[in-house]
Amino acid sequence: MLQSKPTAAHWIAALMLAVPTFAAAQTDTRPVVVVFSFANSSIGAAKGDFDGLSTGIQDLLITDLASNSKVRLVDRSRISDILQEHDLARSGQVDPETAVRVGKILGAQYAITGGFMADKSGSAVMTGRTIDIETTQIANPQKITGKADDVLGMIAQLSSKITSDLNFAPKPGRRVGDAGDPPAKSAPAQSGSPAASSRPAQAETYAKQLSTNVVEKTMKTKLDAAAMKLYSRALEEMDAKNNAKAAELLRQVKERFPDFEPAQRNLDKLMSKGGA
Repeated sequence: MLQSKPTAAHWIAALMLAVPTFAAAQTDTRPVVVVFSFANSSIGAAKGDFDGLSTGIQDLLITDLASNSKVRLVDRSRISDILQEHDLARSGQVDPETAVRVGKILGAQYAITGGFMADKSGSAVMTGRTIDIETTQIANPQKITGKADDVLGMIAQLSSKITSDLNFAPKPGRRVGDAGDPPAKSAPAQSGSPAASSRPAQAETYAKQLSTNVVEKTMKTKLDAAAMKLYSRALEEMDAKNNAKAAELLRQVKERFPDFEPAQRNLDKLMSKGGA
């Protein structure tokens, strides 16, 4: 039996079905939030013991916030790519000025920065704050005290305080290169030049929305400092595109904590790229 060819009416009907999906994507007014790595402010011999936790804390704070359907979180790997591309974080720490600059590149309205401090006794302090990308105002300072072997519990507390004490109101996003913004350091041409204006805007990549159940289970994991360092190292190897090494470290984390969902999620990413 011969099938009839699609008519103009068929094409119009198909387009009308697609319009609501396209419109929904275009009208998503949820504010975009970018979370930066946390600085290790420990002093003395303890500093070396806790070096390498910064990236893990950043990733797991994004994981915890990803259950909040009222915001969009920039994916951690996207943040890393931008920092490397613009040579903005060679020290591994992000100051407020850099946070605002990168936030604009990513089209974000808010940034979250912070730090942690631990000592040989195992006591730890974690601090966090928000930055309004539009006004550059620093607000909502938070301080969490706990134990270094309960980093996830401290991250969950910090996340809860940040989201409950601040209303992330939608704001228009802006990018470096807009009127009044300086060009990025690595840009070969000045903002406003033909070369700069012809460069295509890069699309933002958002962290996957996670269910409350998945996040709660993850954040209740008693991940000790040693496993946290392994996980952080794995993320750093991923950023450096050393996928085989990253996969090896992630598997070590999973051997100790089989139900730790972020390790499996990142392994899945590597497998999809053929590097695991």
